[in-house]
Amino acid sequence: MPAKLTTRSLSTTSLPRKPLPAGMPREWYIAHNRRLKAMRLAIALLDTGVYTRQQARNEVIRRTAERIDVHPPSTTTCRLVRSLLVAA
Repeated sequence: MPAKLTTRSLSTTSLPRKPLPAGMPREWYIAHNRRLKAMRLAIALLDTGVYTRQQARNEVIRRTAERIDVHPPSTTTCRLVRSLLVAA
């Protein structure tokens, strides 16, 4: 079943940012930022009616990223987004 499109604007309110802990290896920061981006994208997908992994193809995830003003996600990030959604 294809996802229905909504015309309401997606919320882009942000929470207050906390500084990241110093002294962590670069890979930790990369993984941390990837997880944050994946969570933002998963929430935006849920808001637009995409509830299952099968509905969340790379093109859909990248279109959603464009809509919420996030840089296009990599294939790895798209895979992480799908892992956050429910399997149907």
